[in-house]
Amino acid sequence: MAHLNFENDMNLLLRLDSAFTEGPVPRWQRKAMEVGRKSGGPSANTSLNSSCRNVSLNMSSCTPMKSSNRSTAKTPSHTPGKAKTPKSGRKSKTPGKSKTPGNAKTPKTPTADRFIPNRSASNFELGHYKCSSDKVHVDEEILSPSKQQYQEAMSENLNGNVMNSKILAYKNKAPQAPEGYQNNMRVLYSQTKTPSSTRKVTRHIPQVPERILDAPEILDDYYLNLLDWSCNNHLAVALGNSVYLWNAGTGEIQQLMSMQGPEDYVSSVSWITAGNFLAIGSSNAEVQLWDVAAQKKVRNMTSQSSRIGSLDWNVYILSSGSRAGTIHHHDVRMEEHHVATLAGHTQEICGLKWSPDGRYLASGGNDNLLNIWGYQCTREGNVPIHSLTQHQAAVKALSWCPWAPSVLASGGGTADRCIRFWNANTGHCLNTVDTKSQVCSILWSKEYKEVISGHGFANNQLIIWKYPTMAKVAELTGHQARVLHMAMSPDGTTVVSAAADETLRLWKCFATDPQKKTSQKLPANKKTNTLLRQQIR
Repeated sequence: MAHLNFENDMNLLLRLDSAFTEGPVPRWQRKAMEVGRKSGGPSANTSLNSSCRNVSLNMSSCTPMKSSNRSTAKTPSHTPGKAKTPKSGRKSKTPGKSKTPGNAKTPKTPTADRFIPNRSASNFELGHYKCSSDKVHVDEEILSPSKQQYQEAMSENLNGNVMNSKILAYKNKAPQAPEGYQNNMRVLYSQTKTPSSTRKVTRHIPQVPERILDAPEILDDYYLNLLDWSCNNHLAVALGNSVYLWNAGTGEIQQLMSMQGPEDYVSSVSWITAGNFLAIGSSNAEVQLWDVAAQKKVRNMTSQSSRIGSLDWNVYILSSGSRAGTIHHHDVRMEEHHVATLAGHTQEICGLKWSPDGRYLASGGNDNLLNIWGYQCTREGNVPIHSLTQHQAAVKALSWCPWAPSVLASGGGTADRCIRFWNANTGHCLNTVDTKSQVCSILWSKEYKEVISGHGFANNQLIIWKYPTMAKVAELTGHQARVLHMAMSPDGTTVVSAAADETLRLWKCFATDPQKKTSQKLPANKKTNTLLRQQIR
């Protein structure tokens, strides 16, 4: 029999969810027993025994050991000599009118007096995994934002909310919220679905290029600008001594021109802002102007003494930067096209950009200097209004903000690796970000408040930044060599990157909702083209 008693005791210990049959009497039982003693009579014992049976079937009677030692009468708080005399007008309580046990309050449902986990609601396998697994902290700088987002999505799809649950559960879990609710916590308190206006829309950015084009013999030269995209959806790219045009709408490719000399090569290309003319700079210090629709050269302008590494337009003024460090302005309407010369650099000019409103011209050179010129720079004898020396390497990447025309973004070379934002009105640096790699090109998004930058060693990637916080939105990888040039499509949704691996990759990273986007076609473009065609000589 001893082994049977031992087995029964073990079973009682293992039944953690059941009521206790041994040990001290709970507080609610003691109160019921005291009420029974005060009232007296067999009815109290009957109610007490019935209440004990409701708690546990294994208990035949309540243990009155602790309660028997207590005095049933309250200790008098006043001395007998100073006892209060009852007032004549007040009715005194008689023993016959005392409350019976039947009128006493029914005790509440008994609950455990210790924190005992609920076995049916606990996931012991998950608890064991959380307790035994070692947490591996991965450096955030090692993982790109895309990889972190991918890991979080995979963990959520595979595990759901299991990893957020506790190791021990003391009660059953709340039911899962159906789709449409804001979160799992509000399902018990609210039955209103989330309105569509408050839902957070996450923009999907493809991690692979939409299209890859071959670019054989593209020059691996940091100081050249060999790529540009026109408002007519034509992409111009210089490959060696030739210029090719790719029609993004039809996919047609045609060769526009080729240099005559065996040692000559194309060093820069730039489309006119609102026309069908392409300016081409060459290594022999010439600037050629081509009418793409007619497939013919309009004019040839020579004023520089060395190769033309950068070109940019301001309406009918074409600015060219040379290896000698000078900037020449050409008025394409005049026969004597050379109208002004700016000498603010001591080495080759590799970046040249006019602001959208035409008020400022930014020039970056191999002398680590960034100059900002006023609109009067188209005249002779002008000096830069701001000469900025914070960059520690050549400044090639330049881009003006489309919605804030006085904000300029600039990027430095290998020794600098920083993107800096400037206020052209005051010349103050607004922000600086260390990108950890060479900055070759910068573009502002037309649809979002974001900036995309192209980089060299070591990852050769494109990075999308949120402005002005400069938090990384996405990293686009795939190039096997440094990203030398970038250009944006006329609708602002696609970015093309040209790298030293002789490939062009088209990234649809700024796609918009077609229902919200409105087509902005300017009917005056054709008229402007006709006027420019008549005025260019």
